[in-house]
Amino acid sequence: MQHAHLARILWRLLATLAAGLTVFCAQAEVGQIKVAKGQVSVDRKGQVLPGQVGLLLEAADVLKTGADGSVGVTMRDNSLLSPGPKSILALERFDFAPTSNQGRFDARLQKASHAVVFVRIA
Repeated sequence: MQHAHLARILWRLLATLAAGLTVFCAQAEVGQIKVAKGQVSVDRKGQVLPGQVGLLLEAADVLKTGADGSVGVTMRDNSLLSPGPKSILALERFDFAPTSNQGRFDARLQKASHAVVFVRIA
């Protein structure tokens, strides 16, 4: 009887940990590249990734566009970012609670010829 009770407790603990890990992993993704033209790259933790359509973005990613580049990004809260040629956009922090539509979004536009930003977080 004690073994069955202990097994149930362990299964509940594992299920709780798995659910928490799923939420944590899902929140690592802050947005996605929806449009990319010309030279676009993403600097992530010391690696340079090609900025291709579909790439999931993480907090602390830095988007860079070349002289012929532009990129369209949709964030998890449906905010839109669209840096044009010769841009450097650092996604510094993104916290968003979809149930309350509350959060915080910090980005730094280090260099740009033009950029469009539409932020929805309240």
